[in-house]
Amino acid sequence: MTPAQRRLAARLGHSFTDAGLLVRALTHRSAGVRNNERLEFLGDSILTFLVAEHLYGMCPDAPEGKLTRLRSRVVRRESLAAAARKLGVGDALVLGDGERKTGGRERESILADAFEAIVAALYLDSDLPACRDRVRALLEDWFDAAARDDGGKDAKTRLQELMQSRARPLPAYRLVEIEGAAHRRSFTVRCHVEGVDQDTIGTGSSRRRAEQDAASRVMAILDEPGD
Repeated sequence: MTPAQRRLAARLGHSFTDAGLLVRALTHRSAGVRNNERLEFLGDSILTFLVAEHLYGMCPDAPEGKLTRLRSRVVRRESLAAAARKLGVGDALVLGDGERKTGGRERESILADAFEAIVAALYLDSDLPACRDRVRALLEDWFDAAARDDGGKDAKTRLQELMQSRARPLPAYRLVEIEGAAHRRSFTVRCHVEGVDQDTIGTGSSRRRAEQDAASRVMAILDEPGD
């Protein structure tokens, strides 16, 4: 891997067993036959599923049409390209001479496709739960925007109101771990809710976001049939 690709791997928060997967995910078709198009195909499907799953739990009162619109906002090209820029994907891309000379590192379509390919690489190098955690962290800004669009109430507020309506104790959040350098912290929070068999674990770039993630996971459990 190049230095830029190693920096990207560190920002992803995943230690690749097969570093070649990440290199392939960052290789545009202009650079040769062994490019990221197959990974992009897989990543698109994984990303669509994981975003839909998260929105389903995060927005329990949203009808199908609204969930579809929110999902489209999160997975659209502009959003994925912005997430890729935040990661520094452009510097790590492998491009052919033509694309490199004409600004391919900043081209929205190339960045969005690379982001999808990276999601597939994460999935193939780990498993679905690990990939799910990374996708939620990478797209947390866009999930926050979706939550604001869903009536202005975030997951913590909705969970608190639900517990109050059921005359149960309020959710209890406990900070479990803080990782990473000061400029790139990752917070892990445990959420305990009376009546839920297992505590949920949330992660985020701040304690507040980690608590929101944990609360959204509780909401997904409570929304399951039979709860």
